[in-house]
Amino acid sequence: MATRSGALEVLLFPPRIRAWLTNQPWINRWRPTPTIGQRGEQAAARFLQRKGFAIVARGQRQRIGEIDLVAVDSRTSPRTIVFVEVKTRESHAAGHPAEAIDEHKQTRLTRLALAYLKFHSLLDQPARFDVVAITWPSAARQPTIEHIENAFEARGSSGMFS
Repeated sequence: MATRSGALEVLLFPPRIRAWLTNQPWINRWRPTPTIGQRGEQAAARFLQRKGFAIVARGQRQRIGEIDLVAVDSRTSPRTIVFVEVKTRESHAAGHPAEAIDEHKQTRLTRLALAYLKFHSLLDQPARFDVVAITWPSAARQPTIEHIENAFEARGSSGMFS
């Protein structure tokens, strides 16, 4: 059975066998190398978890696009649902990663967030949009991560709560 990323699914095995399988070098031949975007999303999720966020969804795909991460910020009262857009770049040659989130992308993310809130009956909960901008040079082991809270307001003709 394959996972979303196409990696060999070892979760069906008992824990001891699963641990043995995941530590075998030959198993990596069937695991595709993660893209810089996938590595960035994983790093962003770990970063947010260390800050106290609970990650409740990853890669929420819908017809019009994808929400990278959905998290709950329990540091705020009441808890806030956070829709996180992750942008990862190897350098700033094409600009800062956060600059790639233009008005069109913000409008699309607003529509995706509204659909998510409606589907999960969460329209009465506070929500916001954060951006995690990651610069990860190919030679570096660790990326530079910048978390921009409340990066933009909901956009579009429908608004967030209509």
